[in-house]
Amino acid sequence: MAKRVAVIDIGSNSIRMVIYEKTSRFAFHLLHEAKSKVRISENAYKNNGNLQEIPMQRTFDTLEGFINIAASFKARKTLCVATSALRDAPNQKYFLDKVKTHLKLNMRIIDGQQEAYYGAIACANLLPEQSNALSIDIGGGSTEFSIINGKNVTNTISIALGTVRLKELFFDKRKIKEAVVYIDKKLEALDNLNPSEIIGIGGTFRAISTAVMQKKKYPLDKIHGFECSNTDFKKFITSVLKANEAKLKKLGIKSDRFDVIKPGALILERVLNKLTINKLISSGVGVREGVFLADLLRNSKDKFPANYNTSVKYLLDSYISESSYSNQLSALNKKLFDLTYKHLGINSAYRYELAIAAKLYPIGSNIHFYSNHKHSYYILQNALEYGFTHSQIMLIATLSKYAKYKLPSSSHINEYSILLPDNNTIESLSYLLSLSIALLSHRPLNIDFELSFSEGVLNIKSDKTLYLSREAVNKLNTINNLQVEF
Repeated sequence: MAKRVAVIDIGSNSIRMVIYEKTSRFAFHLLHEAKSKVRISENAYKNNGNLQEIPMQRTFDTLEGFINIAASFKARKTLCVATSALRDAPNQKYFLDKVKTHLKLNMRIIDGQQEAYYGAIACANLLPEQSNALSIDIGGGSTEFSIINGKNVTNTISIALGTVRLKELFFDKRKIKEAVVYIDKKLEALDNLNPSEIIGIGGTFRAISTAVMQKKKYPLDKIHGFECSNTDFKKFITSVLKANEAKLKKLGIKSDRFDVIKPGALILERVLNKLTINKLISSGVGVREGVFLADLLRNSKDKFPANYNTSVKYLLDSYISESSYSNQLSALNKKLFDLTYKHLGINSAYRYELAIAAKLYPIGSNIHFYSNHKHSYYILQNALEYGFTHSQIMLIATLSKYAKYKLPSSSHINEYSILLPDNNTIESLSYLLSLSIALLSHRPLNIDFELSFSEGVLNIKSDKTLYLSREAVNKLNTINNLQVEF
């Protein structure tokens, strides 16, 4: 697969392009993103689905610009897919031929089930693992659903139910009751499904989730992986459906979504009324990422290898020059955790976050040694994107920020309290990471000491003096119920 790949997704409402760069076989990161609200489906649903000349020209002009952007990044491959508006259009061939002739771009129109599958495999691979979750992707012309269990995707469904379609057929004519009947009839396609969670893909879901986060004063500025209760989400949807434009603005809805947010909100409301849902999870990935992953993972059944995280590998590829030290830190922290977690009263599940924090702790030093902690914290908080919950991200970032000398500050813990574990867990994990850094102060080629633990005392045994390690351990802020002896 080419090192840099551009993916273009032509939706009914917007065109988006992403450019990804591989850093190793399955690791990648986003280089560039572009979006244009061309609304290719404008007035199409009033004209038997036929695309109109002005929206087609807007789309053509945008594609021309996107191709130039991809070329500037030296993307070696461009994958272009089109969804509902083009697959429904009787005059689709006219537009396809024009694009191929003048822009030399091969556009692939995907059917509804393929669209549902692409969105779902992006969520299955790039969100924390879910069980019995329903992905829902509300587009301008259609809405796609899939069931996600772990990394497996089933029950791909596409229905002719989209924001622009509803706007033109019902909302512009103030036929809201008729819209409800239309939606409920279409949602009969979900009658045999009984999911416990919803994963939301697409602009409508992201817009509502972003507004909910603002209202809650949510401490982490990250939409991907945001979780919300069914009650809070439904309450906000009700506010959106009742609001005028001034109220929508106060609710945090951006003006470019004013005309389509209510049709999208109504679809969500009817879905939530139909199903018994515990929580909703926002996805920052969708069809574009699914198209990319299907190409990247084509020889592994569209799944990453077991126990593989692409964000962690990208950070290791990009920022860790001394991999042996990173691996030693991770291995030592696992050993320290295994010896002490019961005594410290820590849940065994936190072993994973501690090991990741240890492995990635050195990333900031490659930017600036004296600002290591600050850079590590910022990078982890923002770039540790895929496969982690927000709570995991904040814990890993926090451990990195305070590693080496001091325990996390009360002000930091208070700021992120809804995402962090209890104080004892935070302080214990932070100390273990700092202790491992201290013990490896002499940077051995291989770990040259043995650990044992008994009655609250961690014993360090070695044939060497470990002078630097002793000195570093003595500088640490200690925790009450753990002693270190050499």
